[in-house]
Amino acid sequence: MNQKELEITQYDGEGYLPLIDFESWRVAELRYCEELEVENLKSMQKHNESDEVFVLLQGEFTLFLGGQGETIGEITAVKLEPLKLYNVKKGTFHTHTPEKGSTVLIVENRNTCDDNSPEIELTGAQKALIEKLYQKVNR
Repeated sequence: MNQKELEITQYDGEGYLPLIDFESWRVAELRYCEELEVENLKSMQKHNESDEVFVLLQGEFTLFLGGQGETIGEITAVKLEPLKLYNVKKGTFHTHTPEKGSTVLIVENRNTCDDNSPEIELTGAQKALIEKLYQKVNR
């Protein structure tokens, strides 16, 4: 196959991996990894220069939102439904829990990195709330 006409890529590992970068956008996959199990979540992050789109391709995935601003606000949880697009708006704190066997497609700005994506540690109360919300949406 001519790579100038078609690029084919896939990912079978754990965690997050960018698969295609082009001009201003990036497509990545996120899969289960132990550090993202709900009881292991330590922080929330926001992207200051990009929305971030999540598309559940298979399995189960819970997205946690923490509002916009300089600190984490009200925390909510959303269990993603397959093949729906979930667009986390620029500046919204978020974290997530992909279950074993899940695959999530992510689309974001190519320049999304730690320099423009501040992270805030979760308090004990916020961790407890996230675990409670997780249990509620995954009944």
